[in-house]
This record gives sequence, structure tokens and C-alpha cells, in this order.
Amino acid sequence: MRRLLRLMLIRFPTRRFVFVGDAAYGTHEVARFCHRHGGRLALVSKLRPDANLYEPPPPYAGKGRPRVKGERLPKPRDAVELFRPASRSRLTVGWYGGGTRKVRVLTGTGHWYKAGRGLAPLRWVFVEDRSGTHREEYLFSTDLSLTPAEVIGHYTTRWNVETAFQECRSCLGLGTTRGWCRATVLRAGPCLLGLYSVVALLYDGLPEHKRAGTVAWPGKTGVTFSDALTAVRRWLWAEAVLPHAGAAKALEKLPEPVRELLFSTLATAA
Repeated sequence: MRRLLRLMLIRFPTRRFVFVGDAAYGTHEVARFCHRHGGRLALVSKLRPDANLYEPPPPYAGKGRPRVKGERLPKPRDAVELFRPASRSRLTVGWYGGGTRKVRVLTGTGHWYKAGRGLAPLRWVFVEDRSGTHREEYLFSTDLSLTPAEVIGHYTTRWNVETAFQECRSCLGLGTTRGWCRATVLRAGPCLLGLYSVVALLYDGLPEHKRAGTVAWPGKTGVTFSDALTAVRRWLWAEAVLPHAGAAKALEKLPEPVRELLFSTLATAA
């Protein structure tokens, strides 16, 4: 991941990035890398409740070896236990799926230490969901200027990325390609992810009356990717493939129910 982030910084020298990852990427090594490039890169991820946090090292006094860390700070879990729940700040923040949640938060700063690796400054945020699952989370960011609401908002937008990968697997076959060699996978993966974007853009450009083929169920309030894929397929069959194959006149002669069945079948066929 550090190699990929370094490549992004090289390719886009004028842009600033916020890298959001789950606990697998919320490591001390990645945090140190983002701190070294703090002017253009910040990390937002989950934090271990028992992370070792310290003050910055004091100025070198000129005798002995310079200290690599300052005084020990309470671990995030211990700091949370010191404050009563009523003393935590109450916020309404952006949440998974584009909604909002009422949460209680507690935040602090410190330097994350790992032996032989040095210090990584961070802001940690304790989040207690009060209107949904009542789950507790510990998040952090290497950008100390981010507010708790911004840290939570950045992390919960990661849900959209996970949903995109899930829909690519279920609707486009990502991860189930026939080829297993490295070159085939490196070709197929980007192409299928690019196809996801193409379908979304085509659906967005379709007139409202051509966005047909959606499936409704109780509680559904929006459009899923499978709905968009079905609508785009119907449009391509009806206005591109069959007319260019010389079947336009034959389609006009079909009864409306039969034509609808034909397009629905072609649009949903794997």
C-alpha cells in the first residue's frame, strides 16, 4: 500500500489525498509514511484501543542518547474510561450508506510509538453510536487538523467503495475470471471496474422514461447497480444491437407484451 500511495503522490504532484482503510491498513508503518508526507497525504483508519501513545520527546539536553519519546499518555481505552458517558460530545455525523447517525465522541491526540519505528502523530476519536447499533469504534487520523466529525465522515464513506466491489463481484464477475495467470488478472480486474463506471455513467445519461427494468421490494428507496445494469442492457439491445442487425421492423410488429418480455430476458441474461 505504501508503494501505491507513493505512486499516486508522484503521478499527481498537485493533489492532496485522504487514504481511508480498514484495520488492516491502519498500521504504524502506514501511519508513519502518511505523516512523512503530511502536506499531501492523510490516513484515516481504525485504531487499537490499547495503542501506545506518548508525548513528543523533549529537546536534547546534550548528555547521553536523545530520547525517542516523551511521557506516556493514557491509552485510548483508558482515556475513555476516565470520562463519564454524559461528558462526551454529542454530534450528528454522516454514516454508512449516505445517512446520518447521532453519536457521542471523545477525542485526543498523541504520538503512536512502536519500538524501532519512531513516532507517528495522530488524532484518535472514540465513537459511540447512539441511534443505531450502539457499537463503539476507535478511529484515528494522521491529520491533526481534522475534526472528529470529519474523521468519522471520511471513514464511513469507505462503505461506498466496499459496495462497489461487492456489486462488481455479484453483477460483473469480478474475481471469477476464467484466467488465473498474473497478466490475465491484471487485465480483467481494471476492465471490470472500469465497466462499473461506464454503466453508472450511461444510466445517469438515460432519460427517465428509459430507465426501465428496476425491481422493487419492501423498504427499497433507491436504485441499485443491478437496476442500472438492466436498464443499460435494455437500452443497448433496443437502440443499438437489434436495429443495427436489421431487426427494427420485426420488433415493431411484435405485440407490446412480447416485446417487453424479449427485452427483459435479454437484459437479465447472464
